[in-house]
Amino acid sequence: MKKLFAVALGILTAIGGFVDIGDLVTNTVVGARYGMGLAWVVVAGIIGICIYADMAGRVAAVSGRATFEIIRERLGPRTGLANLSASFLINLLTLTAEVGGIALAMQTGVGSGPRSVDPGGHVRAVDRRLARQVLDHGERRRHDGAVPGGLLGRGLPARPGLGQLADQAARPWTSGAGDLSYWYYAVALFGAAMTPYEVFFFSSGAVEEGWTKKDLGTERINVFIGFPLGGMVSLSIAACAAIVLLPHSIDVTSLSQVVLPVAQAGGQLALAFAIVGILAATFGAALETTLSSGYTLAQFFGWSWGKFRRPRQAARFHLSMIISLLIGGGVLATGVDPVMVTEVSVVFSAIALPLTYFPILVVANDPDYMGSEVNGRVRNALAVIFLVIILVAAIAAIPLMIATGMGS
Repeated sequence: MKKLFAVALGILTAIGGFVDIGDLVTNTVVGARYGMGLAWVVVAGIIGICIYADMAGRVAAVSGRATFEIIRERLGPRTGLANLSASFLINLLTLTAEVGGIALAMQTGVGSGPRSVDPGGHVRAVDRRLARQVLDHGERRRHDGAVPGGLLGRGLPARPGLGQLADQAARPWTSGAGDLSYWYYAVALFGAAMTPYEVFFFSSGAVEEGWTKKDLGTERINVFIGFPLGGMVSLSIAACAAIVLLPHSIDVTSLSQVVLPVAQAGGQLALAFAIVGILAATFGAALETTLSSGYTLAQFFGWSWGKFRRPRQAARFHLSMIISLLIGGGVLATGVDPVMVTEVSVVFSAIALPLTYFPILVVANDPDYMGSEVNGRVRNALAVIFLVIILVAAIAAIPLMIATGMGS
């Protein structure tokens, strides 16, 4: 029973790690612009995160040691420090975005001030746009005589059905592949799917739970079920945006528009559930990124660490988490747009991916740490393919951001 509970909890953690503010915002933006034309990026991200999370979890289970502790020892302090710096800064940026997501979710649900977002207002805006289209269509037809009621809706944009969504996913080149913004969002979506903190949190949890070689089956179930399920949720977010927002050419600029498809389909009750879901997802991701900030620093510098250890037993670990939260809150207190922070965080995540995942691949091939559990040929071939993809995304991220004005 205990083992079954550990598997279930691990799967939920993997799903929660995959569906955070970055995935919520990026998938909604992409769905509203390109429909399911970038679904292939999410699929690639699922495969990539599964490959490297499996390696990180296997390293932790076999060696019994934390990721950054091994990276520092294996690659040396200078290379390890470069890896730490990039990973920690991206994690801090992601944490800021997650805290902003919590604030936006709370404003969406209970806010009443001038800065509050109003999902109902967006619903009304769509309704008004539909009404204008009906009137315009009727006005054009008035000169031709009476218009049968059944024909009145012909001028409205048709919502795509499942067949159209599948066609968009199967033929992505028809969704704007010649547009630089398309590739900018492809990089952003890839960065959101493979955010580094997911691997840090997963491998650190394996050490804290005391996983050994006997637990490799549990590790694989967590990875190869949890992350794909999270990916399916993110694809469903894009699909909802494609159905509701794309036909009306609505650009996503606030978190309230993320829940607009739910509000249109299910009304106030569904909207309330959606807001609670977003709050839970962003709160859980904020907890994971906060812990990951402490994990990376404590593991690299050899401090005592662990979420089950009291502050007196791991003072620097807990202090680093508190400082990280204060920095994230301080950035948001300046009035910066949390949605913009989210978009920047996922793009810079793509930039930091090589520094995050290359050391894991090196350690997973080291028999001194892994013994008989070193990577085989198939694992290495897949890992190298995705490392090349990661490098291409990292190199293209900044030029695409500049050339497209962050996708605008």
